[in-house]
Amino acid sequence: MTKPKYIRALQNVPELEHSASEMLKTVVDKYAFRANDYYLSLINWDDPDDPIRKIVIPDPGELEPWGKLDASNEAENYVAPGVQHKYRTVALLLVNEVCGSYCRFCFRKRLFMDGNDEVVNDIEPGLEYIRKHEEISNILLTGGDPLLLSTGKLDRILTALREIPHVRVIRIGTKMPAFNPYRILNDPDLLESIRKNSTHKRRIYFMVHFNHPRELTDVARRGLRMLTDAGGVLCNQSPILKGINANPAVLAQLCKRLSWAGAPPYYFFQGRPTAGNKPFELPIAETYKVYSRAAARLGGLSRRMRLVMSHESGKIEIVAVTDSQIFLKYHRARNPEDENRFMAFSRDDEAYWFDDLVREQPEVVPSMNYLEP
Repeated sequence: MTKPKYIRALQNVPELEHSASEMLKTVVDKYAFRANDYYLSLINWDDPDDPIRKIVIPDPGELEPWGKLDASNEAENYVAPGVQHKYRTVALLLVNEVCGSYCRFCFRKRLFMDGNDEVVNDIEPGLEYIRKHEEISNILLTGGDPLLLSTGKLDRILTALREIPHVRVIRIGTKMPAFNPYRILNDPDLLESIRKNSTHKRRIYFMVHFNHPRELTDVARRGLRMLTDAGGVLCNQSPILKGINANPAVLAQLCKRLSWAGAPPYYFFQGRPTAGNKPFELPIAETYKVYSRAAARLGGLSRRMRLVMSHESGKIEIVAVTDSQIFLKYHRARNPEDENRFMAFSRDDEAYWFDDLVREQPEVVPSMNYLEP
């Protein structure tokens, strides 16, 4: 296989029986389906609980009432068409509304729905905003998946950003090394663009998304190596997902294989309460138990990750869970007064999100801020 074939209809997945695809039609009508034959080949179709299957094949549980489409209120972060600016030094440039496949647990599935206008084709207004705000040193290209863009368009974006002196770091959020590593293997122009724009003074970081150890195939590892050889720096981030990687042994193996492949884990995420994502959600206390037991099996680069929630108020680190308390800390905050704020809550095993804790214990939020004298 050198060029995977994309599949946009369940009836074109030969391993799914017709009755199954018909049963899932209601799910697909609400939350789009997209995959390719390379990624589908990783599924053990004899196992109904196969984790790769759960990542891309729809599930009736997605129709259970749960959360909202914009669970982190990203709508409040837009400052120009296609540009989010939530933290002072970091801006997000949404450059694409398509991914190599659609993860069923995606927190931006709203982008794949009709009527979405968050992603724009003309990014010049966004670039102009970035040029005018010299405090922005870090740009995250996201979407959708930036590696679904043509190499020519991606190169033009990278080149334009490199012409802005105060932009020091460019990050590209992508799952293409897992979904379709041939996108990297078959395109020397892509690697040349990375080589040109990722210099020893201003690197390009690839925030890759591997959710399960089985995604790290030989061909996927070749793709990662080629990105590194071209000058990219690799990190991995993934939510902790029920039925996929919410097992200490599986999560630890994922971390080990990532570090061996040169893409050590950076963040693990508490699942956002996004509409359609109920089948994958765990309470905070359960997520921390999986995470901490996995970390106990690791050492060195394979355990340098943090466990966080991407809440509308900031990136909140889940520091510890004891028999009686849950300890949180703002790793990044929208409000500068919250930066590094430490919070202690009574343990609530039914809390899935920061809001659940605050709703039950609002008096606990004003806690210690390590930046205070």
